[in-house]
Amino acid sequence: MRKLFGGNLRWVLIFLTFLISSLAYMDRVNISIAAPFLQREYGLSNVQLGWVFSAFVLGYALFQAPFGRFADRFGPRVAIALAIAWWSVFTLFTALVPAGAMALALLIAVRFSLGVGEAVMYPASNRLVATWIPSAERGRANGLIFAGVGAGSALAPPFITYVIANWGWRWSFYLRVPIGLVAVLVWWWIIRDSPQSHPWIEKREVESIQAGLPVSSGGPGASKALPWTTILANKSMLAMSLSYTAFGYVAWIFFTWFFIYLNRVRHLDLKSSAFFSMLPFLAMAVGCLTGGWIGDWLTKRYNRHVGRNYVALASLLLAAVFIAFGTQLASPKLASVILAGGAGAVYLSLSSFWAVTADIAGVSAGTASGLLNMGCQLGGALTASLTPWIADHFGWTPSFLVAAVLCVLAALAWLVVDPDSPIGQPSTAAR
Repeated sequence: MRKLFGGNLRWVLIFLTFLISSLAYMDRVNISIAAPFLQREYGLSNVQLGWVFSAFVLGYALFQAPFGRFADRFGPRVAIALAIAWWSVFTLFTALVPAGAMALALLIAVRFSLGVGEAVMYPASNRLVATWIPSAERGRANGLIFAGVGAGSALAPPFITYVIANWGWRWSFYLRVPIGLVAVLVWWWIIRDSPQSHPWIEKREVESIQAGLPVSSGGPGASKALPWTTILANKSMLAMSLSYTAFGYVAWIFFTWFFIYLNRVRHLDLKSSAFFSMLPFLAMAVGCLTGGWIGDWLTKRYNRHVGRNYVALASLLLAAVFIAFGTQLASPKLASVILAGGAGAVYLSLSSFWAVTADIAGVSAGTASGLLNMGCQLGGALTASLTPWIADHFGWTPSFLVAAVLCVLAALAWLVVDPDSPIGQPSTAAR
């Protein structure tokens, strides 16, 4: 097996993480496709549906940091295997909620629990990156992992629409269980927490990985987890967390309301809505990969400030332009394309967040990533409920313009991020 991978086993692990990332997003996006059917069956208003959406994001947000610490302690192999099993079960439970007076409360409880299970995914994956991937390759690695966000979300509309049309909306949830079981088994078979512990890896790849790892937070050879207060007090982590909160608000408009926006506001039929609602997610996948590649190339050619900070800043400003412009177009199909461009531009910045966090947090990358992603998901929880409220009171165009303004604020936060200073050590400006 060692010769089979030719010194690139780490990329096999990253590709598998991409596949699990895709699966995770299919499991969370399917409810937005099935939403009109849930609303009819359970008698939910848009605002009540927003509560159901927000319940998932709230559970997902609140458990980011605790499960990031869990991944730091027990490793991403155990953490993600348990997560897949957990979220597969609660995806099934979504379809088992009975109609009646308690339906709304049960849906909120089930989706909150699903969010709890999925919370470990990206903190644990970034812990894997921090151990397996040299610093100069982390943009591409995170770009590929998060391309699963776009890939899974893009595959969901046609797949879920087909299943609903042929077997009913509940089967779009039932089918996730056997897929999840296979995913757990494959993950456990292939993944190891460190290069040294993998039986398939070549010695030269281990040496190459070790040579490319940055100095861990706390100094060379550090293995002790950083205190929560040290991570929370770090200027770069605070700036990135605020930026990522705004990022999450913008991204979750597409995950929760874009399909409904096309179908009910832009008056596209079910099949057209399914097709055009794929575009933002395809753009996200392309944006993740492209942003990661550009970031790594610029980091290698210049430095981390150029390859991480400036890529994030420029991408988020570009997203603001696309989203603001897309709302002004009369053509539903052209507006869908331009708004999808905005989603793609947002995701050009994504690998910068995760690469810098892995670099400056070292052995506490899981914890720091959890805190970072908690901000993103709190932004998502806010948009899930606030977007329909803004739309009901002021219209859908202001809903998207709020997102455009937040993109600008997210971009500006990168001006104070120092990607070269590990957490717990003086900033480069102070040395």
